[in-house]
Amino acid sequence: MSQHRQLAQLLIEVEREMRALDLWQASAPSAEALSSAQPFCVDTLSFCEWVQWIMIPRFCIMIEQRQPLPASSDIASMAEEVFKEVDADTAILLELITEIDRTLRALH
Repeated sequence: MSQHRQLAQLLIEVEREMRALDLWQASAPSAEALSSAQPFCVDTLSFCEWVQWIMIPRFCIMIEQRQPLPASSDIASMAEEVFKEVDADTAILLELITEIDRTLRALH
């Protein structure tokens, strides 16, 4: 399976798991919140909002346009810290995000 296809499948699974855990938002944050220059938009979005509204859409565009994917990724470290405060079993979601990191690192 190509890395683009593998990443696409992982993104579908991340969305499915976030929905199952009720971490998926029904409405988008403001354009201002989405335009933060901070890593993970920590000043304007929750981590789950960042995954839903920034990470997944950007990766989808890269996949659809067959653009080069990032050479490295460390999203799981942030997820691990954030999920300590989430009142849900996020083990599967964390594993999926960890697998995204592995997939991107495997490209290079």
